[in-house]
Amino acid sequence: MSKVSPPRNLTPGLCRRIEADMLEACCQVAQKHGLLAESLGVKAMNLRWNFEFGIRVSIPLADGTALNPERILFEALAEEYGLLPDDYGREFSTGRERFRVAGIDPRRPRYPISAERIPDGQGFKFTADHVALLLKAEE
Repeated sequence: MSKVSPPRNLTPGLCRRIEADMLEACCQVAQKHGLLAESLGVKAMNLRWNFEFGIRVSIPLADGTALNPERILFEALAEEYGLLPDDYGREFSTGRERFRVAGIDPRRPRYPISAERIPDGQGFKFTADHVALLLKAEE
């Protein structure tokens, strides 16, 4: 057990620092095995008790980058939903909150677009028309 006393509460800044330290450690282990480690970002944050984040470990492509299956699926289906392939990862605002386009799920015909709320990484579902309109307003 560590002699460092735990914080009373988590803060977004502390969560980001911990995530960065954990990612750095995972990258070192992955490199040792010839793999790549990349952050999937904070997925859930309960500042009183815990937070969750993801790390993807993958075999590097020929150019040294990691394959992103969500991006590939988005680029393949984007035009079918009235979006551009380059819209993956773009940010938009609903007026009160900011979101980042995170993918398309064709099994959800009503709300196919997945987005993450910027401050905490919480996932949300949107209609394709709504996202297209909000992205256009950002230009």
